[in-house]
Amino acid sequence: MKITIKTRVNSDLQRVKSGFTEKLFLSLNPPFPPVRLLEFGGCETGDIVSLQLNFIFFKQTWTSEITQDTQTENEWLFVDQGIKLPFFLKSWTHRHVVEKEGTGSVIIDDIKYSTGTFLTDLIMYPVLMGQFLYRKPIYKRVFK
Repeated sequence: MKITIKTRVNSDLQRVKSGFTEKLFLSLNPPFPPVRLLEFGGCETGDIVSLQLNFIFFKQTWTSEITQDTQTENEWLFVDQGIKLPFFLKSWTHRHVVEKEGTGSVIIDDIKYSTGTFLTDLIMYPVLMGQFLYRKPIYKRVFK
């Protein structure tokens, strides 16, 4: 299943890139499930980001590796690939793309995921869509 969300912000590409920090990462997490950051290596190839999701009655670890990062004059991107996922996900690839647009930028969350079955992919779609729509006002506030 695929989700793509675009957010226009009033900051140039380089400022947005430098703003992708541990602090931003933590602010992008919605209230539920609560997240505890276990490791934040950064946004470059080989870096690891690991977190613990607290679902009240149980906890799940989510670990991703940055498998690609590139930058041109007009675009910066990095890709996180799930290497240890919560039980409800079988695969996860998240392309974070920032494109230059005039004096501002567009942040693109491009996600491909699988739960293992089409039906559960459909069930998870609105949940994951909501999690990523939550980011839009945060991006706009941080990169104003």
